[in-house]
Amino acid sequence: MPKLLAFCGSTRRQSFNQAILNVAVQGAEEAGAQVTVVSLADYAMPIFNQDEEAEQGIPERAQAFKELMVSHDGFLIASPEYNSSYPALLKNALDWASRAAEGEPMMQAYRGKTAGIMAASAGGLGGLRVLVALRMLLENVGVLVHPNQKAIAKVDTLLNERGEIDNEKTIKQLKKLGADTTKLCASIQAG
Repeated sequence: MPKLLAFCGSTRRQSFNQAILNVAVQGAEEAGAQVTVVSLADYAMPIFNQDEEAEQGIPERAQAFKELMVSHDGFLIASPEYNSSYPALLKNALDWASRAAEGEPMMQAYRGKTAGIMAASAGGLGGLRVLVALRMLLENVGVLVHPNQKAIAKVDTLLNERGEIDNEKTIKQLKKLGADTTKLCASIQAG
């Protein structure tokens, strides 16, 4: 059974991206994955600085997040688009996870992993540009990113009063992304 770690590049209350991530998680679980959903707000870490890392080591919360990534086979990641790219919160967490504590191999959190990526916005492109940047970053550190990425446009019109996605077509697309990521992960494990 594949183990997926699901997290969002936004910690905003009523985050659009958390809403779409939750649906993709359902699809992954329905396809047989064991999914751990975390908030980056629970893993507060300083902005990466190599001098501080050399003096003090990897911060405790950054190491804890990296260990979560290491212990999972793949990821489901939702990211808002900030100025055509990913937010600093997400980039910083991914940067810290790439660091090796003494005796660990570099990029241990990424090598051999798979990911399903998605974005949502109230705009007409749905965060499409962030997916290009996020895919490039993840693939450059060794993650196999499933081609079935999703950019959900005008997401504010697809939510119910609780802030959950309630559009059947969108739910189907997001669940398929979760299921596809699970299947890719399982096929690599079996390989």
